[in-house]
Amino acid sequence: MQIPLDVTFHNMDQSDAVEANVRERAEKLERYFDRIIGCRVVVESPHKHKKKGKVFEVRIDISVPGKEIVVNRSGAKNHAHEDVYVAVRDAFAAAGRQLEDHARKARGDVKTHEAPGA
Repeated sequence: MQIPLDVTFHNMDQSDAVEANVRERAEKLERYFDRIIGCRVVVESPHKHKKKGKVFEVRIDISVPGKEIVVNRSGAKNHAHEDVYVAVRDAFAAAGRQLEDHARKARGDVKTHEAPGA
């Protein structure tokens, strides 16, 4: 990455353990696409429900040449995201899939279909 990773926490205390987990997963993103310019991760706990528990949201903004890849994993319906590590894992899994797709398109591995009647 050309620009250092930026990790931000909203509506929660900063956690060194969570930040270390995010940094470790962000380093692994480069095996999907090695020309990542920068990455910004926001870990947020927006819900303040007393009975339902906190459901974490993770947003990842990845800058690559010519494109911005955004992954937003909100766990409003997914109670597994009451664990911040599960929310981070799911967000980075989605980011990896999107980077693989982008890399495939950048290499020209994706077929483009001609318009009908052409």
